[in-house]
Amino acid sequence: MGHGKVSFDYTGSQVLVTGGTNGIGYGIATAYRDAGARVLITGTRADPTEYDNDLSGLVYRQLDVREKEAILSLAAGLDGLDILVNNAGASMPGGDEWTADGFEASVRVNLFSAFHMASACHAHLAMSTQPGGASVVGIASLTTYFGNEFVPGYGAAKAGLSQLTKTLAMKWAGEGIRANAVAAGVIETRMTSFMKDIPDMNDPIIARTPLKRWGTPDDIAPALLFLTSADAAFVTGQTLLVDGGYSVTL
Repeated sequence: MGHGKVSFDYTGSQVLVTGGTNGIGYGIATAYRDAGARVLITGTRADPTEYDNDLSGLVYRQLDVREKEAILSLAAGLDGLDILVNNAGASMPGGDEWTADGFEASVRVNLFSAFHMASACHAHLAMSTQPGGASVVGIASLTTYFGNEFVPGYGAAKAGLSQLTKTLAMKWAGEGIRANAVAAGVIETRMTSFMKDIPDMNDPIIARTPLKRWGTPDDIAPALLFLTSADAAFVTGQTLLVDGGYSVTL
């Protein structure tokens, strides 16, 4: 997978990727699958055939990450877990995030769900024998670091996710569980690709990005494969920016 020559062997590892049916989550899930892992993905639709992507080789479970009881039920049904990827999230899931309901809906989807999922899976992760330790990985965002006036809830949640990552790393280190996050830059997915065709949206992104391109899910997935591997056994509590250099320019 990816474009390089580094490969990882996840044979026997059990991985859960929330929101793994499309976009970045799908890229992450298929990368672990191709590296030999048993991968469970979640999505909101009743059946995996309702998605356009090929989900073969992935186990699918319907889950609304806004529902704490549904998260607890899913975790209770697992027969083990080595790697949890809290990828599920949405921008403006409840409409205008400047409204009380819109703000709360966004924080619920993008932050509360990550806490509840990690807590629900804690016992499984603590029993893991994964080389380098079990891992929780959150998918953060450029809004972890920068303000965006359209999505105050999403930005607050993604900043909170990075802070939660630090706290989980401290709390669970003694049980052999590492916690990290990957802050994705501007990534081309079905949700964002329309922006590339609108010069007023695309041109400023390219102008600010030193690598002069959008990222793809294949740019994000290898970062996770490294962070959850034994090669990263001494890395915990970190948020890794994968953004083509966007964050280092003015």
